[in-house]
Amino acid sequence: MAGTGIFTDILDGDVYKYYSDGEWKTSSSGKSVAIINPATRKTQYKVQACTQEEVNKVMEMAKSAQKSWAKTPLWKRAELLHKAAAILKDNKAPIAESLVKEIAKPAKDSVTEVVRSGDLISYCAEEGVRILGEGKFLLSDSFPGNERTKYCLTSKIPLGVVLAIPPFNYPVNLAVSKIAPALIAGNSLVLKPPTQGAVSCLHMVHCFHLAGFPKGLISCITGKGSEIGDFLTMHPAVNCISFTGGDTGISISKKAGMIPLQMELGGKDACIVLEDADLDLVASNIIKGGFSYSGQRCTAVKVVLVMESVANELVEKVKAKVAKLTVGPPEENCDITAVVSESSANFIEGLVMDAKDKGATFCQEYKRQGNLIWPLLLDNVKPDMRIAWEEPFGPVLPVLRINSVEEGINHCNASNFGLQGCVFTKDINKAMLISDAMETGTVQINSAPARGPDHFPFQGLKDSGIGSQGVTNSISLMTKVKTTVINLPTPSYSMG
Repeated sequence: MAGTGIFTDILDGDVYKYYSDGEWKTSSSGKSVAIINPATRKTQYKVQACTQEEVNKVMEMAKSAQKSWAKTPLWKRAELLHKAAAILKDNKAPIAESLVKEIAKPAKDSVTEVVRSGDLISYCAEEGVRILGEGKFLLSDSFPGNERTKYCLTSKIPLGVVLAIPPFNYPVNLAVSKIAPALIAGNSLVLKPPTQGAVSCLHMVHCFHLAGFPKGLISCITGKGSEIGDFLTMHPAVNCISFTGGDTGISISKKAGMIPLQMELGGKDACIVLEDADLDLVASNIIKGGFSYSGQRCTAVKVVLVMESVANELVEKVKAKVAKLTVGPPEENCDITAVVSESSANFIEGLVMDAKDKGATFCQEYKRQGNLIWPLLLDNVKPDMRIAWEEPFGPVLPVLRINSVEEGINHCNASNFGLQGCVFTKDINKAMLISDAMETGTVQINSAPARGPDHFPFQGLKDSGIGSQGVTNSISLMTKVKTTVINLPTPSYSMG
């Protein structure tokens, strides 16, 4: 059970504590933030509403702890990360339970997220040892006009304090995708979890605590974004921000100052379907890509751009599969569960009603009960409909019929988003040409968009973000190059 067993220390009555200086603490504010269960729409958990003064203390300790951590041998950093990964995976049940209760993620998917997160931590530990254990040696006479009088040694050193802000939909996995690279690189880490997902993050952080990381190196501070959000992201002690979420990231990037930023801010991932595509494969991937976790994924298929000649057949195949999706509680592993909040459900409904008013074809009856929205495929969507451009983050998928490949590419590229996209065709030459033309960070050929495996590069263009994720890229972003040049009195040649 969440908050029990080895996790007893993180709970104070009915309010979860925050983590600072290696201890679980109660905020001096005396206030808490309620976490609403999306399925029941009742308060499920409460977390501390931390103050700006507590943020200052966390930052001060993070700066101090990082200085010592940077001197910790790489093998020791990796050893502690492996230990944290093992503890996390051993305690997947209570962490998965909190994911089910606070973000309505199906039970089996919640367990998968925790296990995947443990694997990510271990992989990062190993990759970090390889990347950071190697430097570069340059000789001056490789550049025209120079003799061999300078030896240049380069290595990667930590940035300092990394602020990590994960989203609600993968709060554990996308937290550790920031935490593990930061720590192996020698940084300290301050985690600001999303409100929905905070309890899962607190459980995860306790696994790092139990692994024996130094005090002050890792902190987890909860609270209202309106009170500590800007204060955190604009704090002078922060040397790097890794954020995953929505439009808030654009605001953060404008305020953050001259520090490295890693931002993934959503997408409108297009699925382009050509006449020669395997339509059974396409239909299966549209279901997986568009409706898994109720469409609440940055890499979900958000718009289908299908050639008119095969549109009717594809729509019928997708409709048949939509009819088989189960709808209900996350505890019962239903395919479609409640979206994260009432405001999200209202936003989705607004997109649906706009499409209805403008003549879209409803392939299923629109049905909503509280935060639970039944899966809906919208055919004959036109470019003047909001759903053609806006990201619903729900189980609603628009189909636009196109008459040429160019039309599909143009629609994809006209979007302000550019995270991922996919193209289905048996002609690999066409696939490569379309991939090159699509203005997205990643193009999947004959498969739905996906962030993983977690060591693959993952990045967005335009309003979908800046910086690249993936284990290697994250480690590189959370370090800087240090150069030492040895100047020799006379040219030196090893075989002269």
